[in-house]
Parts: sequence; structure tokens; C-alpha cells
Amino acid sequence: MNPRTDFSETSKRKAALEATKHVKDGFIVGLGSGSTAAYAIENLGQRIRNERLRISAVPTSFQAFLLAAKYGIAVTTLEEHPVVNVTIDGADQIDPKLNLIKGMGGALAREKIVASASQQNIIIADETKKVGALGENNHPIPVEVLPFAHSMVKRRIEAMGGMPSIREGKGKVGPIITDNGNMILDVSFGVISDAMKLEKNLKMIPGVVENGLFLDLTDIAYIGTNSSVEKINRNSCRIR
Repeated sequence: MNPRTDFSETSKRKAALEATKHVKDGFIVGLGSGSTAAYAIENLGQRIRNERLRISAVPTSFQAFLLAAKYGIAVTTLEEHPVVNVTIDGADQIDPKLNLIKGMGGALAREKIVASASQQNIIIADETKKVGALGENNHPIPVEVLPFAHSMVKRRIEAMGGMPSIREGKGKVGPIITDNGNMILDVSFGVISDAMKLEKNLKMIPGVVENGLFLDLTDIAYIGTNSSVEKINRNSCRIR
């Protein structure tokens, strides 16, 4: 592992440790997906062993489910617990208002559902994920679409000024298929001036299941830096 990668992983671990301190005995916890959220899941497993912490978790992907099982975390569903106390997840980009682009791991639909069911959403990341505006560096927005509709959705998005491409797998032939059985389009719009309008327009396209714009959902972000963990607080925990 090179020094830059080692720094990034250490920063993520430190941020995850701070985030899991919000989890209390008896909580229902949303478990995010991806490499950063995996550190939080691992730490929760350690707290279960060391503190006899009793929690149940709602995984946002099969990956998160497998990690929960590995670390001894009991899993549950939104049918059993429609209100989640706290969700801990990662992000691909974070703007100054704590709006996000998420979904490069392919779990955006379930992640947004669980986030919307949560009383508190905590995002963990290293400082490279902070941007002045979403879409900087031509970062794409993941869009989950029904396979039946993907060609029509591509045309509609191109008419909106986006540049969509089907996300393809590595080590397999053909597109990535989500846990919901859908495809993902990675869409570049450049720097996004009105994320609320763009999200609304994407959702209005028939065949779009969900998009990776997570707006006004984050309550706290823990950002791992070279020397510390930066806490960014929205100063209110919304009950949804």
C-alpha cells in the first residue's frame, strides 16, 4: 500500500470511529455500503464484543449484510423497524451544505431509502471527498434504471445535457446489475448549479429508479484529515 492510499484508509478509519460513538444500546442502525462504511461496521462489531452493545442493523446492500454477519451484528428490516435511529454511510462528494453524490458502489437506491427513514444521518469520508460544488472534476451522478428502459432514459438524459454511460463490470461481460436487479448509468453534467432541480428532472424520467444526489439528508459529517477528524454539523436532527 503506497503512503497516499495508507493515509486515505487511516483517515476513513478515524472518521468511522467518531461516527460509531453516536450508536447507543438498543439502537436500530442503518449500515451504509462501500469501503468507508465497512470500517464503521467493523467498529460496531468490536463494540458488540467489548461493551455488550445490543443493536439491530438495516443493511443497504448485500455487501453490508455480509459484513454485519461477519462482525456479529444482528440484522433487521424496515418492515420490522420503519424508523432507523442512525445511519452511517460514506459519500463520493460532499459540498459545503452537506449535500452529497453517492452511489459509486451501486447501492444508491437502498442507501437513500434507509437514509430517508433515519432520524440521524452521519457521513464519513476522507478530506478528498470535500468539494466546493457537486459535480466538480466531472464527477458522474449514478442513476439506477430499469433495464427495459435504459435506452430511452439515456436519450432523455442526453437531451438534458448529461453524458450517460452504462456502468460495466470488471471480470464479467456486460453491465453491473444492482441488488435490485437494475442497471446503473453514470452521468456527467459537470459542475451542478441547481442540484434540487436536476434531481427532480431525473426522477421525472420514466424508468429511473433513483439517482445519486443526496440532498438535505445529512446531519453530521466526519471528515478524516492528516492530523484529526473534522466534524461538520448541520445543527439540527430532523425527524422524518
